[in-house]
Amino acid sequence: MCELLGMSANVPTDIVFSFTGLMQRGGGTGPHRDGWGIAFYEGRGLRLFQDPAASVQSEVAKLVQRYPIKSETVIGHIRQANVGRVCLANTHPFVRELWGRNWCFAHNGQLAGFQPLPTFYRPVGDTDSEAAFCDLLNQVRAAFPEPVAVNILLPTLINACNGYRAKGVFNCLLSDGDWLFAFCSTKLARITRRAPFGPAQLKDVDVTVDFQAETTPNDVVTVIATEPLTANETWTIYQPGDWSLWRRGECLAHGQVGAIGG
Repeated sequence: MCELLGMSANVPTDIVFSFTGLMQRGGGTGPHRDGWGIAFYEGRGLRLFQDPAASVQSEVAKLVQRYPIKSETVIGHIRQANVGRVCLANTHPFVRELWGRNWCFAHNGQLAGFQPLPTFYRPVGDTDSEAAFCDLLNQVRAAFPEPVAVNILLPTLINACNGYRAKGVFNCLLSDGDWLFAFCSTKLARITRRAPFGPAQLKDVDVTVDFQAETTPNDVVTVIATEPLTANETWTIYQPGDWSLWRRGECLAHGQVGAIGG
């Protein structure tokens, strides 16, 4: 399985601390050595860094670690391949344009025998993850040819993700740069940091950050990961079927869909 990393913040924030912990799991403290990627939104623009090499050994990952890019919305991923070759085309996150915005998606899990009919959006690589992303956007485009508010879009996203969940394991992060949507099939965790800030210690490497020295009292930063990244903080663990929608660090909506067939 792969691992996910997402961030939603109310001010441009760097994710170097969390990314430093995640990259250790990409071939160091974890087996996810089949590539990695991270996407930073900057307005409607998107900075995307990807490498099919293990993140713990990747020179590109070291560049990102040294380069504190500030963003309000970030999606990252480290890959342990189960469907599709190890190559750049199969490296998450995946990006497509819809409604004049860059939509970004990363997936953890596997969808058995998933081969949707290609319509407008088609995969470039050969992963079930990219196929699901394209299928999801095709559903959105068919339902809403023109842009709609996220509260109107939300039921379509939830229903689609719950349908993919019926075909296997489907934990995902999705964003259009304005909001961040998370869906949990089996495993996902989150933490929201706000004043009063304190120190945080990574689980996978001996690094500690005092967020009080790095933030202002008005900052709100939510981090979402497959598993908690820090050892001394309390993370909220998602339950199967949980979903949440975030903007500027705050939760806009959340809920749970029942078990498939239940």
